[in-house]
Parts: sequence; C-alpha cells; structure tokens
Amino acid sequence: MKYLKSANVQLWAVQIYLALFIGLGSGLPKWLFPDVVAANMPIELPRAFVLFIGTCEILGALGLILPGLTHIGTRLTPIAAACLTLLTVCATVYQLLAHQPESAIFAVLTGLLCLFVAYGRWRRAPLVSRQVPRLSLASS
Repeated sequence: MKYLKSANVQLWAVQIYLALFIGLGSGLPKWLFPDVVAANMPIELPRAFVLFIGTCEILGALGLILPGLTHIGTRLTPIAAACLTLLTVCATVYQLLAHQPESAIFAVLTGLLCLFVAYGRWRRAPLVSRQVPRLSLASS
C-alpha cells in the first residue's frame, strides 16, 4: 500500500510538471501567437500545423490532469501520456533535422517523463474512476 501511495505522489508530481510545461509553456503560445512561433522555428512550418501541434499539446496536458481530478474517464490519462510521448518523438526528429541536438535531448527527456506517466497510470498506480449510481427503470 505504501508503494502505491509513493507511486501515486510521484506520478502526480510528474503529471503536473508535464501539464504546466507542455500545456502552458509550449501549447498555449502556439495557440495564442502561431505566426510568431512559426517565424521563430528553425525549420518553417505552416501556421495551421503549428496550431494543430498547440492544440494537441493543450489537449494532452488536460488529459494528464482532468481525469484524475474529476475521476471521470480515468483511462484517458495513460492514453494522453502515450500520445504526448509520440508527440515528443516527433519533436525530437524535428530538432535533429534542424541541427539542434541540445533541444532534441530535452525532447527525449520530456518524452521519457511522458512514458513514465503512461506506464505508471496504466500498470503501477491507475487512477480510480468514480462509481456513478445507475438508475433503474423498474419500479419497486
């Protein structure tokens, strides 16, 4: 039981960090200022694609946090973490193509944290769904 509490606390700490970094630090600027972000990228990307990436990052960040807070759709958290892992793999490839190995290393580390959350919430310390009472149509 103590292991599950410890794993749960560790996972929540990483989830909060990733949600803040990916959602607010990376996704939100792409949504609010897509032209500025696209102009400052080492390899030019279309505005619509920058908006798409920002949307994916924001939704992934919400998927890391909201299911655990609401206890609704808790299976979405490991899925969101797995999708963010895939997104960081793409970011790593982009950074390597842009000849920015230091940014690629950071993307790999972020991806490993996403993978840690995906595995942890899938196998080690899954979130518990709220039990919603079902209404019966049969009258007593």
